[in-house]
Amino acid sequence: MSQKCHQSVTKFHQDRWSMNLARRWHGDYTTYTIHTEAPYYEATKNATCVLTPEGISGPYVYPPSQKLRQDMTENQQGVPLWLDIGVIDMETCRPLRDVLVDIWHCNSTGSYSSFTGISPNTPFPLLLEQLNITNYTMGLTDLHTDEATWLRGLWPTNKNGIMEMKTVFPGFYANRTIHIHVQVHTKWNLRQNGTIVAGRTVSTGQIYFTEKVSAKVMSTEPYASHTQIVRTTNAQDPFFPMDSVGGFNPIVNVVPIQHNDLSQGMVGYITLGIDTRLIRNGSDPWDGSH
Repeated sequence: MSQKCHQSVTKFHQDRWSMNLARRWHGDYTTYTIHTEAPYYEATKNATCVLTPEGISGPYVYPPSQKLRQDMTENQQGVPLWLDIGVIDMETCRPLRDVLVDIWHCNSTGSYSSFTGISPNTPFPLLLEQLNITNYTMGLTDLHTDEATWLRGLWPTNKNGIMEMKTVFPGFYANRTIHIHVQVHTKWNLRQNGTIVAGRTVSTGQIYFTEKVSAKVMSTEPYASHTQIVRTTNAQDPFFPMDSVGGFNPIVNVVPIQHNDLSQGMVGYITLGIDTRLIRNGSDPWDGSH
């Protein structure tokens, strides 16, 4: 599929590396009115599609805490990360405009908002045992402990099929490599109270970073203080191989905003290829609302 889309993607490819990275985005923090700011780059960067297969959403998905916004940091500490995400239809190889990209990940010490009562240092099977949960179903069993919303956000793609989200580089938790969860919704509506109705989830996956980038960031604070457990690498992660088969490339390419110093922040770009025919209507365990 990557080869199929190569020529089409190249037509609207622009060299992001030559753009002025100092033109950083400082957008509105809003859950009601969409004011789409221009992303760093006006066209999808990658010359080949980076595809996300249908995957698991993980135990820490909690749609009620997702907010429509372009800055989901909420004062969380860590290396600034501006995600620049392009979305392409795998069947037509054309960029998809106005699809909703849903993002969530842990903070610098491995905790997820809405689940701050759960230790990031406890392996998940042991956690279920401690909670006396014997009938756990991914995406249906509710483990949330609070209503915190940091490092969770949604935003639609612009006319070029690109969206941007400001966040911080994620940390790690027990038995998982550093990763970010992503879902793409092709049918969605904004409620009057600012919540989202997302009835069609066409792609669920996880995106990752190279071991070189992760190691550099983890050597800085506040990440370096997370010493209670040993960090799992991509090679050791149980899900990374599944997200990498079939020509998929789930690695985020990063560009430091200041020379080669990743600790000052970075832009991370990736193109998500989705198959709009693979629709999971009603897949949202929370009645289809975010």
